[in-house]
Amino acid sequence: MSKPAARFLSLDVFRGLTVCLMIVVNTAGPGAKAYTQLVHAPWFGFTAADAVFPSFLFAVGCSMAFAFSRPIPTNEFLAKVLRRAALIFLLGFLMYWFPFVKKIDGHWALIPFADTRVMGVLQRIALCYMLAAFAVRWLSPRLIVALSAVLLLGYWAILMTLGDPAAPLSKLGNAGTHLDLFLIGQNHLYRKDGGFDPEGLLGTLPSTVNVLAGYLAARFLKENPGSQSAMARMAIAGVVLILAGLAWSPLFPIAKKLWTGSFVLLTVGIDLVLLAALTKLLEGRDPNPGTYFFQVFGLNPLVIYLFSEIFVIVLGMIQVAPGVGIYEWVGVNIFQAMAPGAFGSLLCAVAYMLVCWLLGYVMARRGIVVKL
Repeated sequence: MSKPAARFLSLDVFRGLTVCLMIVVNTAGPGAKAYTQLVHAPWFGFTAADAVFPSFLFAVGCSMAFAFSRPIPTNEFLAKVLRRAALIFLLGFLMYWFPFVKKIDGHWALIPFADTRVMGVLQRIALCYMLAAFAVRWLSPRLIVALSAVLLLGYWAILMTLGDPAAPLSKLGNAGTHLDLFLIGQNHLYRKDGGFDPEGLLGTLPSTVNVLAGYLAARFLKENPGSQSAMARMAIAGVVLILAGLAWSPLFPIAKKLWTGSFVLLTVGIDLVLLAALTKLLEGRDPNPGTYFFQVFGLNPLVIYLFSEIFVIVLGMIQVAPGVGIYEWVGVNIFQAMAPGAFGSLLCAVAYMLVCWLLGYVMARRGIVVKL
């Protein structure tokens, strides 16, 4: 018989796998270009790296199926959701502001708020979590599916009608960029994409569907524990959504940065197939060293993600040569010397991911689980 603790081992492994891959993608080793599949598509198109963030949102939705399973008063629910969303948003903002100071003419000065990015990965997670939590609280599964359709089709309509008529899906011509420039301002947007912010406000709408899909998937698993037919239905649903996303793509191209509806269908479909496969492989079995590796990431995903982003900045600030930080030096002088090219870049990223895992391992051994 399976142990209760291992009943949803697949969800723990899925969440941990997502965090693990996110770190590898975000911290590619310097000195060489990373493998194409580990780099986000420049605009239209799809790579393995593009599946990571939507899978993280999907995992957030999976957690909701358990976090909101016990009935609580509306006031307590609202306070819990708004507090958690605000904390995650604030942490994301502070992460982009870090290290808060910089050298100007040889003197340290505070990085002004006016030059700090407002939106970002954690900020999008916070907003999607909040919107999805409200939907989960007051809507039935069928209405959640209907809401998801409205969000995807509505987002499509907004982009096609309110963007630049000549280029409604371009980086600077889409309606989302117009909204960000109007509400947030150029100086508070992402600096590396020509004024376009891939985690802008309008993209929160379709991104929320990834969270809602994760909630529905985890709820489905809870209601059908150990059912082989349920896993098969989940996998089939995933394949159908993948095909639907591909069929929609000629009209609404697959684009992670724009978070198009076809991208949502494709990534949700991939996550459903993957979760069904993990459920088939892992449920009813005890955890083993392989699954424990990913469980460590899944216990404190936000803490480990924050650490991975901040620590690599710190390593870049500590210079071992003029203009060369520790991470760059290690990537070039050790990993590129060991394995030149993309493989060396990957090895460096994996090594850094293992350092982040070590933090999670220490926290897990000491029973530390940070819940915002």
